[in-house]
Amino acid sequence: MDWNKDHIRETMLSLETAALNSARDNYLDYVSTARLDRTEPIENDEHAQAEIASDFAEALDDTLHDYADKLEKLRKIDFGPKSAVTEGAVVKLSGRYFVIAVSTSKFTCHGRELMGISTMAPIFEAIEGARAGETVQVKGRVLTIEDVA
Repeated sequence: MDWNKDHIRETMLSLETAALNSARDNYLDYVSTARLDRTEPIENDEHAQAEIASDFAEALDDTLHDYADKLEKLRKIDFGPKSAVTEGAVVKLSGRYFVIAVSTSKFTCHGRELMGISTMAPIFEAIEGARAGETVQVKGRVLTIEDVA
């Protein structure tokens, strides 16, 4: 498996930055609807809607921090060549490609579909340290590590 892992990192950074920007826009929309005009009488339903918007904004604030943390981690990870499953590796596991870095949705890079896996994910615990050709058990299923880069 011959990968340009710098390109993979840049693709992941780009996708996570776009997700952060989208979450930030949603956050700002909710924050703006959570503010009440205190110069006018406030109806009960306006107050209730503002409280709901405030709750959503708070939840989105956590999402913003999650994306910012992912971006910071992606910038720090060593994506150099790997011979065993560890952070920064690209792993072909039973026909699918995974990047051991941060959790992501599926994305395409180098014409292949990949998905990011966090080192906190249970599947990482099962495959950590494995080398190409080895088998691992994940939730009762035997999977083969086909390649590690």
